[in-house]
Amino acid sequence: MNGEERRCKIIEYIGKSPTPVSGTALAEHFNVSRQAVVQDIALLRASGNEILSTNRGYILSAVPRKSRRTFKVCHTDSQTEDELSLIVDLGGRVLNVFVDHNIYGRFEAELNISSRRDVRNFIKTVENKSSSLLKNVTGNEHFHTVEAASEEILDEIEQALKDKNFLC
Repeated sequence: MNGEERRCKIIEYIGKSPTPVSGTALAEHFNVSRQAVVQDIALLRASGNEILSTNRGYILSAVPRKSRRTFKVCHTDSQTEDELSLIVDLGGRVLNVFVDHNIYGRFEAELNISSRRDVRNFIKTVENKSSSLLKNVTGNEHFHTVEAASEEILDEIEQALKDKNFLC
């Protein structure tokens, strides 16, 4: 069994176990060193697996994995609230906003907007600080990374953004 096959089996083994699985138990089960198990766990985590280390061993996170998609959008300042509200109303969370400037490169700001209340607070902050939105640096063109519980929700969000002519 090669390393990739072993890592797939490790995920399966940990996932089926009703209790945490120690690194020593994994090493014995897969006939490898404890260090090989530690490296496998690191590689599995790096590839997006939610493996938690406890004092009794490894477990898979019970938190359901979220889907993410980046949307390239364009709109006026006055449409910002509509755009963000549309996304959160359909079950999305706007993680960030970023622009790719021709000269200066990528500029990104974390947003973490997941409700109408968050949208209102964001809009109020922009208005109270008399600041310009990041999208204005690139003539309204910008990107949002959106997280949702499923790809289907992201598909709905994409269609709604398209219907409102917010997609570039």
